[in-house]
Amino acid sequence: MIGFPRGAGLFYERYVAETGVDAVGIDTVVSGTFARERLQGRVAVQGNLDPVLLFADWKQIKPRAEDILRRAAGRPGHIFNLGHGILPETPVENVKALCDFVRHHSAEYKK
Repeated sequence: MIGFPRGAGLFYERYVAETGVDAVGIDTVVSGTFARERLQGRVAVQGNLDPVLLFADWKQIKPRAEDILRRAAGRPGHIFNLGHGILPETPVENVKALCDFVRHHSAEYKK
């Protein structure tokens, strides 16, 4: 079961403890460091690329995607995902480019 406590801030740990979820989706305001240090190991973590970023040029999207992959460093229990739902107007070509990038390059960031 994946929980999506959007806007939970520092209450993610409490949310995980009280709900018994197997994974938690982190939103865009939660740092990957917080998620990795405080949540990963207890539950799988997914997120937190800002979906608004997908309206930008690939030159702006790619570094953020790389940063998320680098911080996850292939740790078990990390699922690359958006920080919340995709917006209807999102350019499909950017979504495809992001998916292709993550699929083909995530192994490069494993340690």
